[in-house]
Amino acid sequence: MVFYNNRIYLSPPHMSGTELELITEAFKSNWVAPLGPHVDAFERELASYVGVKGAAALSSGTAAIHLALRLLDVGPGDVVFCSTLTFIASANPILYQGAKPVFIDSEPTSWNMSPAALERAFIDAQKTGTMPKGVVIVDIYGQSADMAPLLSICNRYGVPVIEDAAESLGATYQGKPSGTLGGIGVYSFNGNKIITTAGGGMLVSNNPEALEKVRFWSTQSRDPARHYQHSEVGYNYRLSNVLAAIGRGQLRVLEERVKARRAIFERYAEAFSNTDGFDFMPEAPFGTSTRWLTTLTVSPERCGLTAAQLLDVLSVQHIEARPVWKPLHLQPLFNGYNYYPHDLNNSVSDSLFERGLCLPSGSSLTEGEQNRVIECIKTALRFPYRGR
Repeated sequence: MVFYNNRIYLSPPHMSGTELELITEAFKSNWVAPLGPHVDAFERELASYVGVKGAAALSSGTAAIHLALRLLDVGPGDVVFCSTLTFIASANPILYQGAKPVFIDSEPTSWNMSPAALERAFIDAQKTGTMPKGVVIVDIYGQSADMAPLLSICNRYGVPVIEDAAESLGATYQGKPSGTLGGIGVYSFNGNKIITTAGGGMLVSNNPEALEKVRFWSTQSRDPARHYQHSEVGYNYRLSNVLAAIGRGQLRVLEERVKARRAIFERYAEAFSNTDGFDFMPEAPFGTSTRWLTTLTVSPERCGLTAAQLLDVLSVQHIEARPVWKPLHLQPLFNGYNYYPHDLNNSVSDSLFERGLCLPSGSSLTEGEQNRVIECIKTALRFPYRGR
């Protein structure tokens, strides 16, 4: 086996070149602090791209979820339903507000929230008088959840939805942009996302009053007065003008980035089309995935290796890969909170975590680098590694 020193990353930033021009413009105008013309333009351009009335540029997707929960008046002792197969940032803001998360399993078709599990959670909540103040539906790995049945359930019980589309900007659901199906949508521009501002996020909505409230809270809730006056708790959550300049440059190439990641997925799928025991995350029939990350499950009974063993092999070869998200109901922080599996005898998210693997998927990944990943895995399958 050939050993390489240069590292292949899971999902690194990918600059287009126009970002530097926009950053230079910000520096020349001296608009480098939070707010400024690039922030305003980034909000308008992203809102136009996804087809909503407005957007608020924030310091992170986590901040956007936090303020979305405030918009729903979530407070101490309240309950919020949340997808379990996701990064912890989807649920941490529930704790910020002193509320209690209840975790909802995935379904096999999209790996996103299970309508069957959500329905059972609502039935129990109605019986016990603990109805949620909101539901956080997460769109993972570049694919939208099956929003129609999920929204139908939530609407029937009169509970609003926050759509956490941090990982799915550019995806569609029944022809509509991911992140625009719920009452409030959230995107992330973290360094590993399909487009990045280094760190940042966006809250989108068709409610202008809600967006103004978010902008108010995110700038320390400063009242309109000559002096510094504050009547509500606020946060330092606004995106800087410099980072918004990066975001504007990135947004211009979003379609190219989606195309590149989908091509990377297709090359992986073709390379392992005859590999028994490799099952790639399906693209659900209701929409188009960005394939933000190429993910698959590994069946050791069929291929002779576990996902953990393949991760070890890739790591030795300086290739960054990751397990699928550890479900939040298994995280020590959330020990003791309620969880509803897909059905009573089948926790889909547990199985995905146990067998799931995320492969390098950055839009700047060259075919040569991808071939290196593929050959590393194929060699491991031919000569199984028994480290774990």
